[in-house]
Amino acid sequence: MKFKEMISKKAFWKSVLLLGVGFLIVYDIVSMLFEYGGFHFEAYFTERTEDGKLFRFLIGQFLAAFAYGFIISFGQFRGKNKEDAEN
Repeated sequence: MKFKEMISKKAFWKSVLLLGVGFLIVYDIVSMLFEYGGFHFEAYFTERTEDGKLFRFLIGQFLAAFAYGFIISFGQFRGKNKEDAEN
């Protein structure tokens, strides 16, 4: 399967979305635990979004989720495609 065929599949983009959101949840929780020593959601998100940093925070989160989801999904679909081609 070629790149264009792979990214045109609905299952690929669903995988990108789910992996990206999962990554963000895990990343934000782990960051919060390391920085604050517990589940301090309000302090964590207030620090990252105050003083006009909301837009930067949201764009950063979106780009990180997309990059992670795309790279992992691409690897999974490509690996599955190679496995299917060998059989």
